[in-house]
Amino acid sequence: MSQQILKVGSLSAARGEKVFGVNEFLVHGQPYRLPMWLINGTEGGPSLVVTAGVHAAEYASIAAALELGRGLEPHTLRGRVIVVPVIDMPAFTARSIYICPLDGKNPNRVFPGNPNGTASEQIADWVFRNVISQAEYYVDLHGGDLNEALVPFTIFFRTGNKGVDETSLEMAKVFGIHFLVCSETPGSTFCAASRAGIPSILAESGGQGIWTPEHVADHTRGLNRLMRHLGMISGGAPQPAPLTLLERFLWLRSEHTALWYPAIAVNDKVKTGQNLGCVKDYEGRVLQTAISPADGVVLFIVTSLAINQTDPLLAVGA
Repeated sequence: MSQQILKVGSLSAARGEKVFGVNEFLVHGQPYRLPMWLINGTEGGPSLVVTAGVHAAEYASIAAALELGRGLEPHTLRGRVIVVPVIDMPAFTARSIYICPLDGKNPNRVFPGNPNGTASEQIADWVFRNVISQAEYYVDLHGGDLNEALVPFTIFFRTGNKGVDETSLEMAKVFGIHFLVCSETPGSTFCAASRAGIPSILAESGGQGIWTPEHVADHTRGLNRLMRHLGMISGGAPQPAPLTLLERFLWLRSEHTALWYPAIAVNDKVKTGQNLGCVKDYEGRVLQTAISPADGVVLFIVTSLAINQTDPLLAVGA
């Protein structure tokens, strides 16, 4: 598509124009409304897509996407930017963790979606075809959910496509968050995009329903650094940030619907075989002990006392 016109669904922005609007499409025959910004710079350049709210209670990431959409102006931009601040709108209004209330599915496990599938799959299909597929570079913003604390980190995926993988890793480095995690999450936004040949990252900061200025800034600063690196805004290439690359992202899950008692905190360094916490029944009997599978660092931890069978407990980056 010519860069003279940036078009998503019923919305379009000419060169030098910024448009905010709502795209409406059908999900199981019912109207689904998706707000977004289209910012078409006065000069040509790369196409960047930024999404948030795939998990719609991860508020720091959503606040950062809103800040980007509101603040970025065409006269300062070389290239094109699409910003979708909340993909899972039903979950946002319901304050739902993990899942879309329309079908009980985790939207970040169904990309690139299915036009004939469940509600989450239909939403993912529309977003992937109409929004993400326009990207030359793609960033999906996340954080800890209402029941999760985390230390900020950025995830990228190695597909086996050397060019895509090298660019995704470069994007993760440039974003500037200290921990980089190489991981595949089947059905996730960034993995589906990377497999489609679009260099992509997923950035995590914030959690527990709190969006502090510092956590929002992790995202906005990272986006600023990336756009400077791509030559999309002024300021020159950012200075390299100190980084730690983690090649494994090891999740521990609950085997029971019961009570969770963590014994560590996020950013703690842990050793193989270390006791990281336990799941107990209501009488206090230990049902499960969470044992560290590797030497590494605790990247996120569920902070709610209530835990359900198959829920994540925590993850170790190694």
